[in-house]
Formats: sequence, structure tokens, C-alpha cells
Amino acid sequence: MSNHPKNIQTDILILGSGIAGLSIAIKLAKAQPELKIIVATKDQKDESNTKYAQGGVAVVWDKFDTFESHIADTLRAGEYANDPKVVKKVIEKAPKRMKELIEWGTDFDLRDPEHYDLGKEGGHSANRILHHKDVTGFEIQKTLLNQVNALPNIILLQHHFAIDLITQHHTEKRKHTFKDTDIVCFGAYIMNEKTQIIDIYSAQITIIATGGAGQAYASTTNPVIATGDGIAMAYRAKARIADMQYQQFHPTSLYEPGKSPSFLITEAVRGFGAYLKNDKGERFMLQIDERAELASRDIVARAINMEMNRTGAECVYLDCTHLDSTAFANHFPNIVMKCKSIGIDVTKDFIPVVPAMHYLMGGIHVNEFGETNITNLYANGEAACTGLHGANRLASNSLLEALVYGHNIVQHIFKNKLTSKTPTPTIPQWDRAGTIEPKERVLISHNRKSIQYIMSDLVGIVRSNERLFRALDHLNYIYHDTEKLYKKSILSPQIIELRNLNVIAYLIVNQSLEMKENLGSFYNLDLA
Repeated sequence: MSNHPKNIQTDILILGSGIAGLSIAIKLAKAQPELKIIVATKDQKDESNTKYAQGGVAVVWDKFDTFESHIADTLRAGEYANDPKVVKKVIEKAPKRMKELIEWGTDFDLRDPEHYDLGKEGGHSANRILHHKDVTGFEIQKTLLNQVNALPNIILLQHHFAIDLITQHHTEKRKHTFKDTDIVCFGAYIMNEKTQIIDIYSAQITIIATGGAGQAYASTTNPVIATGDGIAMAYRAKARIADMQYQQFHPTSLYEPGKSPSFLITEAVRGFGAYLKNDKGERFMLQIDERAELASRDIVARAINMEMNRTGAECVYLDCTHLDSTAFANHFPNIVMKCKSIGIDVTKDFIPVVPAMHYLMGGIHVNEFGETNITNLYANGEAACTGLHGANRLASNSLLEALVYGHNIVQHIFKNKLTSKTPTPTIPQWDRAGTIEPKERVLISHNRKSIQYIMSDLVGIVRSNERLFRALDHLNYIYHDTEKLYKKSILSPQIIELRNLNVIAYLIVNQSLEMKENLGSFYNLDLA
């Protein structure tokens, strides 16, 4: 094996191996077998936010449901900050994309041999959630990987960490600004984590599908890989980043102090009939919203936060004891097993829950075809900001968005990008001159934890200007400290993730300070 960096050329480079990236790779590979497609992921090929999606996929499937109803629910949840054209297009195209997923082999639960078992979640006015028990994401991820494994023109690289996008900043030593309209992406510098060699991956088309950024917070349902890498890389390349002030805190993660990621108790549990209760056993959502426990996530999460502040309790509770225990165990076997492992019998005991950072509505701004403002760079999934979710995502609309926009990207590439190829300039090797192995990695882990606690304590469900400015001061210090470390250290996944989390935290705080009103998942006491 050569220890020298290589220049690897491909037609399509996809960063990320969840539904947002793999669905695109599969469609491109099937339509044009001569295309060379590389999918790079920094962890194992099955490790993604997709894998951990419990609830399911929202889609108008039942004859009693309508597109108009799903559109209305999505707009209401997003506080009408959504792009109505995007909402309409995504929801109307959803059934076709779901049929493709089923044809690829995804096994959704049936109510009877002829009908799917459609679940209901908060904010939805109809039963429209296709699911596979309480591990829908795992089932979808397995299906996609089976498809990928059968396609020889897809190369899936595990433990390959993208460091930065390649633009004229590297090829011409040109300093970019956010006003530039002629920036071109030529691929990415990617580190092989096993050898620590940083290779050039030059590509005609680069697609960011790197998922969310939940690890910017101390308490999150996101896996440890969710460090906002794609968004941070795009920001450094001067892509437009929008709506970072909107983070969805899932109302009900299992309360286990010190555990990260937090175990998610899916919204579908409340859709199944569970009640939220305080430490006195009282239902408190009845006074907050006419939909009670089935109000949209921003409302429920904020209500739980306020109830905990009012009572001084460290959590609230989900009461499932009145539900059909056999049906519950059949629908939510993973949740029942997890609770049992920590001594909770869901047929007799309440489940302790707290809100946790769950989903980022903002990200890399894209148009209806998934294009960013950088030529030959697309983004899809949670890393992208399409306008579908507005100020608050409706439950189970995320996997759907990735499928529909993935299809849009594929169509746009075939129609506009493969006929006229962009000449690839000479790309310099990654400059490692003057870097050394850090003596102590504790400085990296300390800064990462510091960012997470700053964000959880000062930039959580409820914010204030004083907290936001305090957060900015702390983050500025960590940013300068991290940049010093970055410039003198031989790169590692840990320091790259830390650098990316710095960017994510800064964008969230900065865009929060620009807000002039409370909307959806964003709530500032000074604007109330």
C-alpha cells in the first residue's frame, strides 16, 4: 500500500451514507452503469442519522387522507415560514418515491394482508406514517445498502473523512467571499482514517449528504457522528447557510443523565395514546394546546421545558400504563426492551423523559433541484435547507424530504450536468508542512465538551439575548484556541469534528441573534 497521497477521479462524489446520499447513488448508478460513483462516509457504512429514525415516513397513502391535509399540517407545524411551493411539490411527489422504496425491498408493517398499518404522530391530522415497528430507519438503511451492494459502479468507502471542499481557493489560491457568484466545487480532500493519508477526490459533481449537527449540544438523540461536517465545509467554501436558529428539540428522549446520545422515545408513542405527566402525575398538555400530547414538537418541547422549570423537576413522564400492553409491545419492541434494561416496566411504570436536540431545520440553502450557490455542489437531507420545514419540522417529514429531493437532484444532474463536463484544474496536495502529532488530545475533547454545554445551557429551547451574547463570547475563545491547535496538529477526525462544531455553534448563535420574532422552534424571552 502506498503512503503517498493520491488524486482519485470520479464522476460523482457523495459525502454521507444515509438515505440522502444512498438514494441518489442508487438512482444514478442504475440509470447510467458507466458512471463512476464514490460514496464516502466517516464511520461504518450503516452509521447515519437515518439508521436511528424510529417513527417512520409521513405520506398520503390512505383513501381517507388528502394532499391538502398533509400540506396544511406541514405549514401549520412550520409556523408558515415554509416555502409553500416546496411543501406542495414534496408532499404530492411523496407516494411515488415511497413506492420506489418499497420496490427496493423496504418492509413496512401491515395492518392486514392488503393494507399498511399507518401510524399517527404529533401535528398530523390523519394516520399517514409508514413504519417498521419502532426501527424504521434501520430497515430503510438496510434496504439501501442491499441495493448499493448489488451495483458495481458504486464504490462505498468507510472510515473516510471529508476535510474540506476543493474550490478555486485551493486551485488558484483565491480568497473567496460570500458575494462571489462564480465559485466552483471540484471535489473534496478526504482523509483515510486508517492511514491518516489525505487524498484528493476530484469529481464533476459533489453532493453533501452528511446529516445533522445534534452533537453541538450535550443532550441529543443524534449519534456521535452528527457534527455538522457538510454544513461547516460548505460554509468555509462560502455556500449560503440558512435557518440555523431553528433546531427541533424532540420532546421525549429517555432521561438517563450523562448518556449521549439520548435514547429516543418516538412521537408515535404519544400517537398510540400515551399521556405526558408531571412529577405529581398530572397531565399538563391539556392546558397548553387543544391537541394536548399531539401538538407539534416545538409546542410540546417548550411546554415540558416550562413545566420542569416551574416544578424544579429534572424530567417529566410518559404514561403508557393504560394502553393495550400486547399491542404496545408489538409496535414498540425496541422501546419496551430498552426501558426493561434500566428497570422500567412500561405496563406499570411511567417512562422518565426530557427534551433533547433532535433535528436541524436549517442548513445549506438549496433550490428546488438541490443546487447550492456553488457550481457543481448539491446538498440533500438534514444538511440541506430546502424550505420544506419552515420554523419547525412536522414529524416524519425528514426521510420523505431526502427521497424527493434526492430524485430531483438525480433528474437535474442527468438533464444539465453530464453533457458538458467542467475542466478539472490542477489541484494541490493537502499541505501538512509544519504539523505535529498533538501531545495531549484532552485539549480537543475539553473544547468539544465546552461547546456542547455552552449550547445546551445558553442556546437551548428557550433563549435570551444575554445568554446568546454570553455564548458568543465563550465560543469565540474556543474558536481561536481550536484554530491554533488545527494549524499545528497532524489532522485527526477528532480535531476536524471540533472545528466543524465550532462553525455550527457560531452559525446557530449568530442567526439566533438576527431573529426579530419568535417563530416555531425558535423562542427568545426578549422577543416574547
